[in-house]
Amino acid sequence: MVHRNRMNRAAAVCVAAALVSMAVPAVTATAAVTPRIDLKVLVVDDGGSAVDAVTSELRDTGVPYTTVELGSPGRPVIDAAFLADTVDGRPRAKYQGVVLPNEDPFGAGSAEMAALTAYEAAYGIRQVDAYTWAHPGVGLEYTDNGGYSGQLDGVQAALTDAGRAGPFGYLAGQVTFEDNSGLIPESYGFAGKPRPGYTSYVDMPVAGGGRASLVGEYTHDGRSELVVTFGYNQYQRQYRLLARGIVDWLTQGVHLGQSRNYLSVHVDDVFAPDARWNTELDCTPGDYDCAGGESEGSTIRMTAADALYAAQWQQARGFTLDMVYNAGAGEEWKAENGGTDAMAAQLVADRAKYRWINHTFTHPFLGCVQDVSVVPWKCATAADGTTQWMSRAEISAQIRDNHNWAVGKGISVDRTELVTGEHSGLKTLPQQPVDNPNLAGALADNGVRWIASDNSREPQQRAVGNALTVPRHPMNVYYNTGTAAEMADEYNWIYTSAADGGSGICESNPASTCLPEPLDTATGYADHIVPQEARTALRHVLANDPRPHYVHQSNLAEDRILYPVLDEILTTYRGLFAANTPLVNPRQRDTGTEFSRRAAWDKALADGKVTAYRVGTTVTVKAPSGVSAPVTAPEGTRKQLLLGTGAWGTAYAGNRSAWTAPELLQSTVTLKLPS
Repeated sequence: MVHRNRMNRAAAVCVAAALVSMAVPAVTATAAVTPRIDLKVLVVDDGGSAVDAVTSELRDTGVPYTTVELGSPGRPVIDAAFLADTVDGRPRAKYQGVVLPNEDPFGAGSAEMAALTAYEAAYGIRQVDAYTWAHPGVGLEYTDNGGYSGQLDGVQAALTDAGRAGPFGYLAGQVTFEDNSGLIPESYGFAGKPRPGYTSYVDMPVAGGGRASLVGEYTHDGRSELVVTFGYNQYQRQYRLLARGIVDWLTQGVHLGQSRNYLSVHVDDVFAPDARWNTELDCTPGDYDCAGGESEGSTIRMTAADALYAAQWQQARGFTLDMVYNAGAGEEWKAENGGTDAMAAQLVADRAKYRWINHTFTHPFLGCVQDVSVVPWKCATAADGTTQWMSRAEISAQIRDNHNWAVGKGISVDRTELVTGEHSGLKTLPQQPVDNPNLAGALADNGVRWIASDNSREPQQRAVGNALTVPRHPMNVYYNTGTAAEMADEYNWIYTSAADGGSGICESNPASTCLPEPLDTATGYADHIVPQEARTALRHVLANDPRPHYVHQSNLAEDRILYPVLDEILTTYRGLFAANTPLVNPRQRDTGTEFSRRAAWDKALADGKVTAYRVGTTVTVKAPSGVSAPVTAPEGTRKQLLLGTGAWGTAYAGNRSAWTAPELLQSTVTLKLPS
């Protein structure tokens, strides 16, 4: 990293003088005509992580943008014609905001920067300086005058009063920089004292007392810049906390796209017992690849006390779990254990406290017939070499019988939602590269529209006949562990080197990292695994990712190892965000709908079939027929109806937003902003 604080002050003064003395091209909006501002962002990309992070927020929330790559020899020149023109006699600004790598990425005295500054002043367009250093050119004192430059790992930054009242009012106040490893520097930055014209939004304590700014607004020469003086990437929590506010500030609170902070947790195998990890064999007896443990080992299953605790925990934490159930497996367990099942009775008694999802009756593998005589298993074939598949009738019965059991118990279950055992029936690489050809028909037989898939295998939504997949994040809280010690033992086996007694998988897998030493099985779960899994889940939550996370009923049994992870997620989240930004807890069908809307929206943008702009306090959005548009606007915004206006959107994070489409007899969406 090149630390800009090392720039010679004399050189900085010369650059500033050169900019002041430049001739500025004339780009002015006609005073008598309110200009049209297109709802699109211009991104000038230098290939750095800061611009990439801001771009990811635009992309992932559905904000249209145009990228100009600074290093590309064929890139367009940014001049007055590139930035503005006239449409139907009205001056048009083609971009509602500009993202730059820093305050002047084109070089001293550049015509392109002059064109941008004239454009921004003429149309009231804002600019984000994605990462720069503290100096008077961005409204800050140098860091040697009451500021700071250096590593920021673990720094407790905070919102100022202006930050709370302004673009970051959805946060509770603290913005703590990640410090995940004492061995690796993770953040670097500059904190400077504000000069006239600069309003600090996020600051930090500095030596000798007082505070210095890390993020703020610099207003000068009829323009506004959001100045960020620390480095970051799109995954770091400090950036993820601020990302929403950066976009809202840039677009002045009116833009296409919307985002939420989502968290849903699916608990698979409810009513069924789960196999247990064997700490001596380092595998799970009963699995085809457990040498020496071919026979079934002990199992893990919730008790009535565990079921009662689940309901109590939900009420205390204000969070609803999705119970993904196998009724037939529960009936088999009951028959083998004296004909009674107090746990199932407790869950059924509390049925209205949960959401329920069909997981098939007995949890069979719904894909090809598995030949487990070899390791790894393979798909069995008929005499003519064709693959043998579970039939449509068998799959359909598994779905139907499980649904009917729930209905008979008074459990409210949506027949459009399904999670198959091990996500089976869907393609499973490398053995089964295609879906079971009988799966789509069985889904249609039972009205299934949303089928869960494993995000680690298939992160994107796709069609299975008339149904669509809903990718789910697997949590590293393993299905075959009921105690913290078992969990740490299996984690050690996966994540330690062969020399340290592990499997060595982490050494051969480029996507994995070996632990420096094995975890203490008595303390490793609480000290290492819980905070790491909570961090991973929160990263998803803060990235507008609605994918559910999935665990298993075994994790609610015995040591109840899931709850510490969920408690840390919920406690941390609620400490970071204001009450106006609650966690959104969607059910599977809602997540599926969100993904299908996003896919249609992204395609419409890619095809150039979206027109959206603002003229004064009126926003107009036109998208292809059948495509809903995501829009974010201030509180008080109303939607134009055939006669008059009506309430619009849902309140979230200090704004209103919604997927919206034209009303009856309308071809466009028209929103009326508050005066």
